[in-house]
Amino acid sequence: MKLVVSPKSGFCGGVRRAVETALSVPPENTYLLGELIHNEDVNGRVAARGIVTVASPEEVPEGASLIIRSHGVGESVYARCRERGLHVIDCTCPFVRRTQEIVRRESGLGKTVVIAGDGEHPEVRGLLGWCRGQAFVVRSEEEQIPGLGGKEVALVAQTTFSAKKFSKIAENLQKGDLKTVVIFPTICYTTVDRQREAESLARACDAVVVIGGLNSSNTNRLGEIASEHCGHVFRIASADGFEYEKVKNFGRVGVIAGASTPDWLTQEVLFKMAENNAEVLKTESTEATETTEAAAETVAAEPVAAQEVEEVKEEVAAPAAEETKAPEAQRSAMEKIMDDIEKEERYKKGQIIKVRVALATDDGIFVSGSGKLENKIPAEELDCEEYSREVYEEKAKNGEEIEVMVTAVKPVALSQKMVKKLKEEEAFLADIEAGKVFTVECTGSNKGGLTAELGTYPVFVPRREIRIGYVTDLEKYKGKTLRLKLIEIRKERRKEIIASQRVVLEAERAEREAAKAAKEESFFSSIQVGDVVEGKVERVTSFGAFVSVNGFDCLAHISDLSWTGVKEVTDVLEIGKRYEFQVLKIDRNNKKVSIGYKQLQPQPWDLAAEKYAEGDIVHGRVVRIVPFGAFVEIEKGIDGLVHVSQITHEWLENPTTALTIGEEVDAKILAFNPAERKITLSIKALQPRPEFEPRPEREPREDNGNRRERGNKKARRSVQPAGEDDEYREWTEGSDFGASISELLGNDDK
Repeated sequence: MKLVVSPKSGFCGGVRRAVETALSVPPENTYLLGELIHNEDVNGRVAARGIVTVASPEEVPEGASLIIRSHGVGESVYARCRERGLHVIDCTCPFVRRTQEIVRRESGLGKTVVIAGDGEHPEVRGLLGWCRGQAFVVRSEEEQIPGLGGKEVALVAQTTFSAKKFSKIAENLQKGDLKTVVIFPTICYTTVDRQREAESLARACDAVVVIGGLNSSNTNRLGEIASEHCGHVFRIASADGFEYEKVKNFGRVGVIAGASTPDWLTQEVLFKMAENNAEVLKTESTEATETTEAAAETVAAEPVAAQEVEEVKEEVAAPAAEETKAPEAQRSAMEKIMDDIEKEERYKKGQIIKVRVALATDDGIFVSGSGKLENKIPAEELDCEEYSREVYEEKAKNGEEIEVMVTAVKPVALSQKMVKKLKEEEAFLADIEAGKVFTVECTGSNKGGLTAELGTYPVFVPRREIRIGYVTDLEKYKGKTLRLKLIEIRKERRKEIIASQRVVLEAERAEREAAKAAKEESFFSSIQVGDVVEGKVERVTSFGAFVSVNGFDCLAHISDLSWTGVKEVTDVLEIGKRYEFQVLKIDRNNKKVSIGYKQLQPQPWDLAAEKYAEGDIVHGRVVRIVPFGAFVEIEKGIDGLVHVSQITHEWLENPTTALTIGEEVDAKILAFNPAERKITLSIKALQPRPEFEPRPEREPREDNGNRRERGNKKARRSVQPAGEDDEYREWTEGSDFGASISELLGNDDK
């Protein structure tokens, strides 16, 4: 039987810090709020130190110390601790603390908070304690949340929740009738890594052993995931629960432990297997290891600021990095170095050796590497803020050893400060190898690309890795700051770092595009034709205005700004101001939304009934002349018809003989029908009647009734007493002399 042990087992950074704190703080007058972690063995060791576990701050004597576990607590707990004067030792996981801040902030903005997680888990109970308003807890994707319709929702997750379930819950919320939903993927990156590792391990092995407290949610999740891909999964709390007989017939067995499982429990299980001749395979991971950078992106995604992501990443990266150390391997390597030093008395530049403090002087110390005084280290090369002869005399008295670097060989020069600097650089280099973005200043270039320095390491950026696209002029980059990601380290060339700025730019572009796509998807899922939205006018063109609605640009066409029409957009809208608009058209494929301003404004005819009545005298301008009369605009959007018979008391063959376009006239309203949007006007009603009205002479008729031509063909006029025949014809749809607005629009080409 072969064992495949997952390297992503055991304490995560947050749990490790909490356990180390509880096992190192003075136990006197120190209390613990709830179980430290979901592991009986660890909790037993903490209790054995004399640290008492309590259920509330009120059980702690005033002035005592209280440890808050990695699961975190509600905001009120801190206030109660302050009231009792307790010294709080806060071991809340940075990822949990970040989720608490999101819950506090988003609920403070009036959003309803939905937490994907186990409502009975202490972390979730703590998160609810940071909510300023309404909150719901959802444990599975099948659960329905009543009363969310039309609300703004913020979704977060318990840090150990299933990534797949969270994704499905987020998808369900986005399909609902919410006003908006903001998704914060707050699952801890180590949780995501372990869940992926459990799946990969289960696929690659015949059986899987999952180690951890039976009440640990993150460990139980690993067991669930492994069971989905492997038919033989064994869940145990410790080596006591392991039965070799159950797994001995499997050819390949995977072993993984939860984030609250201490290393010594996993080791006990492995020792028990090894006693039965199980072969442990050396493997780093069953899948590609994710970088710390990618993991930090998983923590905060869309609405969390980049600086906050870096803070969380740095806070977690340090304890996480400590998980990967192998003390036995480090000691073996150090013993080998010491053996080499004893065998070879020659020193090499850059070599790190251990020496014993032999003598302290006023300006430095003498050290011994082989029983005799070999060299002096100046005070400025010692790793201390301020040199003290007394301190180093004490070290010499105790024969204390220190690590130093050989900075020169002829003669030999040693430095303790350089060791510190090198270790800092190596730690930083480890972060870079894990995918961390770093910055350097370009110092020059050569034919192949750009050069720079990172501490004592040279950096080279190939031409094709400088930016997205080909670079022709390398000189312009000299003195500029480059943001880089590691490609490789060429150790054969003084650890030269080969890096790329292009991959950083591409990742940022992909992140922006993904954020934009998510934003657009959220926008289009929350908007419908007919909705009234508020937007800010960002810029105007000759054909309309671009308005930002929830961060998305919508077009208000100039024809949809006013019922009476406008020549310039700025006649109606002002750049920088906010207005209400109606959604007119949504083109999801082309990501376009048309909105209108006039649709929310009253039309001129809607207010006409309040302004005008039959018999009123109005003033207007002739805007159009047709054979049967003239149209007079009495205000923008409202025209009235003056029939040819109502222009003057004289008989007119053509209205143009009496009126011209643009002429201003006064008229009397003879008929007013706002429902049909018609006003009939009369100019002659305001003119004095002549004593006799001229009338055209009528041609005499022959006996057969046909008109007989006599005299010239010009119209002759006769006069008859006024009032005998007024020649008024009402403007109606059926009248030979009347016309509707639609008829007039149809005469444009005549």
